[in-house]
Amino acid sequence: MPKSLLSKFIWLGITVLGASAVGGIAITRGESINAIWFVVAAICTYLVGFRFYSAWICAKVLVLDETRATPAERLSNGRDFIPTNKWVVFGHHFAAISGPGPLIGPTLAMQFGYLPGTIWILVGAVLGGCVQDMIILFCSTRRDGRSLGQMARDELGPIGGWAALLGTMMIMIILIAVLGLVIVKAMAHSPWATATVLGTIPVAMLVGIYMKGIRPGRILEGTLIGIALLFACVLGGGLIDANESIRGLFQWSSEQTAWFVIIYGFSAAVLPIWLLLAPRDYLSTFLKLGVVFLLAISIVVLAPEIKMPHLTQFAENGMGPIFKGDLFPFVFITIACGAISGFHSLVSSGTTPKLLTNERDIRMIGYGSMALESFVAIMAVVAACVLEPGVFFAINSPAGVVGSTAAEAVATISSWGFPVTVEEMASLAAAMGEDTLLARTGGAPSLAVGMATIFSGTFGGSALAVWYHFAIMFEVLFILTTLDAGTRVGRFMLQDFGKHIWKPFGNVSSYPMTILASAIFVSAWGYFLWQGVKDPHGGINILWPLFGISNQLLAGIALCVATSIIIKMGKVRYAWVTGLPLAWLTFICTWAGWEKVFSSNPAVGFLSGASDMAEKLATGALSPEVAAVAPQLIFAKRIDAVLAILFAVILWIVIIDMLRMSFKFLNGGEVLPLSETPYTRSNPNASSVATGLH
Repeated sequence: MPKSLLSKFIWLGITVLGASAVGGIAITRGESINAIWFVVAAICTYLVGFRFYSAWICAKVLVLDETRATPAERLSNGRDFIPTNKWVVFGHHFAAISGPGPLIGPTLAMQFGYLPGTIWILVGAVLGGCVQDMIILFCSTRRDGRSLGQMARDELGPIGGWAALLGTMMIMIILIAVLGLVIVKAMAHSPWATATVLGTIPVAMLVGIYMKGIRPGRILEGTLIGIALLFACVLGGGLIDANESIRGLFQWSSEQTAWFVIIYGFSAAVLPIWLLLAPRDYLSTFLKLGVVFLLAISIVVLAPEIKMPHLTQFAENGMGPIFKGDLFPFVFITIACGAISGFHSLVSSGTTPKLLTNERDIRMIGYGSMALESFVAIMAVVAACVLEPGVFFAINSPAGVVGSTAAEAVATISSWGFPVTVEEMASLAAAMGEDTLLARTGGAPSLAVGMATIFSGTFGGSALAVWYHFAIMFEVLFILTTLDAGTRVGRFMLQDFGKHIWKPFGNVSSYPMTILASAIFVSAWGYFLWQGVKDPHGGINILWPLFGISNQLLAGIALCVATSIIIKMGKVRYAWVTGLPLAWLTFICTWAGWEKVFSSNPAVGFLSGASDMAEKLATGALSPEVAAVAPQLIFAKRIDAVLAILFAVILWIVIIDMLRMSFKFLNGGEVLPLSETPYTRSNPNASSVATGLH
C-alpha cells in the first residue's frame, strides 16, 4: 500500500475515533462514563487540528520562511534577545503560558458538570486558542519581538494602539494577581508544600549557572541534575513536614505566603533571564509534561469512572457555591487558558519571539504548546470529576457559603444532593497529610486530591500524602512559571508605555529603570492579590470572574491585531481564521461583563454586591471578622466594576478602530503600512549564542 494512502487511512481512523469519543461524552446520560474517553477525545482532536488546520494556516495565511533571520539572531544581546535551542524555547513557552488557567479554571467550572467545560476546551483550543498563539508569535517575530500593544499602535494607529497598550497592561495586572492568589491558596498552612516550592528556586538558579558558566551547551546534564533535585525537593519537604522542630518555620499564613509571591515576582523580573526564569521554566516543563502524560497513562490503566454528573443544578440556577453566575456565559470565562487565553498573546509577543531561532518552529511552539496546554485542562477535568461530588464541593466551597464548622459544611453540601460526612473529610485530610481539606478554595487542593487518588490507585495506595504534595508542587510550579514570565512581560509593557512620558524609563537595558518598572508593576498586582487574600469568601469569588473576563477580552484585542495584519497582508479572504473567534469572544465577554457589573443579584453583580455589603455593615448584620475587612472589600468590588467596564470599552475601541482601518484599506484608502521588519537572510553561525542553550 502506498505511504500516502496508508497515511490517509491512519488519519481517517484518528478522526473517526476522536469523533466517536466526543460523541460518547456528549450523549451519555444516566449512566457512568469512563475517563478514558476524555483522553481519547482530546488526543485525537489535537492531533487532527495540528496536522491539518495549523499546517494550512502556516502554508496559506502566514507563509513561514525558514531562511529569514529572527530577532534573536539579528538583535542578540545576551540578556533578552538570545538564540536558543527550539526545545528549550518550547519548554519556556509552554511553561510560561501554562499557569492556573488549564488547571484551576476547568476544576472550578466542574460545578456546572463535566459536559459544558469539556466541549468548550476541545473546540475553543483547536479553533481559537492555538490559532491566536501561533499567529501572534508569527506577527511579533516579524516585528523584532514587539509587544502586543506596540503592534496594535503600529498597525491600527494611535487610537486603537493606545487603547490596546493601556488595556493589555491593566489586564495583565489582574491576571498576575489571580495567579498569585491561587499560589497562596495552594501553599498557605502547608509546610510540605511551602518547603518544596522554596527549594525549587535555588535548584533553578543552580541549573541556570551550570548551563551558562560551568558546562555550556550540556543541556542533558543540566536537565537530569535539575529533575533529580526537583524530586529531592518533594521528599525533603516531606521530611521537614514530619520534623516538629522545624515544621513551624514553613507553616506560613496566607499573608506571609502572599509576601513570598510578591518578592519572588519582583526578583524574577529583574534578574537575568538565564539565571532564574529560563531554567525554571525549562525544568518545570519536564515536570509538567511528565506529570500530565503520567496522569494520562494512569487514567488509561486505572480506567476510573467519572462521578460528577454531566450537568448539575448549578448549571440551571446559576447559584453555585464556588462562583455565582449562569452557565452561559460564565463557563466560557471561567475556563480561559485551556481553551483560549489573552495572556498567551503577551508571552507570544514578549519573551518567546526574542528566543526563537527559526520561523519554521513557530507552528510547533505556538500551536503545539497551546494544544498541549489544552490537554492539561482535560486532565484537570478528569482529576476533578473522579472525586465524589460531595468531596469536590467540600474542598472548593468557601466557609462563608457553606458554614464555618465541618458539621455545617457537610450538612449544607449534603442538602444539595451531594452526600459527604465529617468523618470522610477528616480521613481524607489525614491521608493527604493535611490538617483539613474543608474550604480550601482556589481549585488547586481539590485538583491535587484528584491527581493523588488516580496516581495512588495506579501505583499503590500507601503514599497518598506524597502524591498529594507532589501534585501541589506540580501545580505551584505551573503557576509560578507563568507569574514570573508574566511579571517580566508586564515590566516590558510598562516601560514601553512609560517611555512616552519619560524617555529614559523605556531603556530596558538600564538596571535602575528595570528595578523601578518592576517595583511599580509588582506593587500594582500585589494590591489586588492582597485584597483577594483578605476576602472572607476566599478571593476567588471576587477575582476569578474578573480574571476570566479580562483574559478573554485581552484575547479579543490580540485577535483584532492579528485580523488587521492578515487584511493588510492582502489576505482578506482568510480573515475569518481570526475573525470568527474574535466575534465569539466579543459577544461572550460583553455579556459576562454586563452581568458582573449590573446584575441585581448581589452574589453576581459587583455593584449590587458592594451595596448589599455596605447596607449590612451599616446595620451590623455582618460578623466581626467580615466587618473588619468589609470597607476594603466594598471598595475592591467597586474597583472591579470600574475595571470590567473599562476593559470592555477598550476592546470595543480596538474593534471599531480595526474595522475602520480594514474598510479604509479595502477601499484603497491610505493606512499605516505593515510594520514588518525588512527581510534579512539567516546566518545562524554568525549569531551570538549567550546561554549555551542553542
